[in-house]
Amino acid sequence: MTVVLKKLAGHLARGLVMILVVATISFFIVRNIPGDPMKAALEMKVAAGADPVAAAQEVKVIYGFQPTGSMWSQYVDYLAGLATFDLGTSTLHAGQPVTEVLTESAKWTVLPVLLGILMSFLVGVILGVYAALRRSSKLGDILAISGSLLHGVPQYVLGLLLAAIFATSLGWFPSEGGVADILIEPGFTPEYIGTLIRHAALPVLTYALASYGGWVLAMKSSVVTVLGDDFILASELRGMKRSIIFRYVARNAILPLFTILALSLGLLFAGAVFIERIFNYPGLGLKLIDSVTNRDYALMSGAFLLITVAIVVANILADLLYTVIDPRVRQ
Repeated sequence: MTVVLKKLAGHLARGLVMILVVATISFFIVRNIPGDPMKAALEMKVAAGADPVAAAQEVKVIYGFQPTGSMWSQYVDYLAGLATFDLGTSTLHAGQPVTEVLTESAKWTVLPVLLGILMSFLVGVILGVYAALRRSSKLGDILAISGSLLHGVPQYVLGLLLAAIFATSLGWFPSEGGVADILIEPGFTPEYIGTLIRHAALPVLTYALASYGGWVLAMKSSVVTVLGDDFILASELRGMKRSIIFRYVARNAILPLFTILALSLGLLFAGAVFIERIFNYPGLGLKLIDSVTNRDYALMSGAFLLITVAIVVANILADLLYTVIDPRVRQ
């Protein structure tokens, strides 16, 4: 137990350092990207009759810049805010706290991406095993080719194809975007739950198809490797039943994929950017794009920080999970 706690403490320390480094880099990069939204806001206020000096100071405060003080003093204030989980206010959302904006949008990202990844993982692992065991048959060739094709197609291409076919051409799913039909009152009713499912179906399917190929190919490669191990050959020579051998093959072959799965879950926020833009699905990815377009510095920094925290936590969980499921690592 002491060894596990020391290992966990080491992971947490390295994770905090990584989060601090990314937060620092994103703070300075975000505030030095091309474009000057403050200038446009200032021109609008001056055109409305405001005093130029007072308007300039007001715009700076809105965008997180003190009227006086260096960039380093603003950076210190930013770190102090992080210590109290205060990420500032969003200019894009009328001064709403960034933590509230991210919490509201992240819940619409987590469920579709999580469902898509888990569906593709289960299907990909099962079909990957069959592709390895029947790699000399037509079925094995079809599974391997389908996995290679889907693995090579970018997410946004799959999303565009699914939207064009099932939303625009066939009209099976909504094409207006959003999480639900605006004419249906939110609540725990069959109508509202049904519209939630219809709006989330294509994003979930896109996530699943985009990652399915990787799981099939990874599982097939892992199974083929395990089939060549000495303990499998010795078991076959001793006349063990093939069902027993298959159970040991699958258990050993799936171990590396659990690590990949944990890391994939850590990237779920980052991978939603293009898909949510295509389907106009108001999750974290769409908020990140809107924050970049409108130069919402606080929201940009908060989104980058949330993605970083998710990846760091996923790395820690992947390492601990592998320690639990593989006795060789524990020793």
